[in-house]
Amino acid sequence: MYARRRRRYFLLMGVCLVLFVSAWTFVRDISIPAAVALTLVAMFIPPAAAIVGNTKDKTDRWWDDPPDGAPSESEKWLDELDHRKDHERRVRYGAHHGDEPGARPAGRPDGRPTGRPEGQ
Repeated sequence: MYARRRRRYFLLMGVCLVLFVSAWTFVRDISIPAAVALTLVAMFIPPAAAIVGNTKDKTDRWWDDPPDGAPSESEKWLDELDHRKDHERRVRYGAHHGDEPGARPAGRPDGRPTGRPEGQ
């Protein structure tokens, strides 16, 4: 859930603020090296909070997840760009002349017949 990820993010950022503020309000009076250590620990929490806050949970529906088996939007775009479905059909069933609109007849690459009977 989005709320769960947001809660984790704000919890980590709250810990970061508590460490930083406490390090320089009362821990520095006891030990400056300890205050510096707390500050260094607090320095690494925000990147970790960003990673945790943006990690997908098992129950999350991500931006391009399809609903139950339908192709995602990115798959549709890739199919359109690559003409992947046409290519897979040609590979699976073989390309036959005349199957597709604009297909050239059997013969030379320029479309002229070879003058030989088929099968030779």
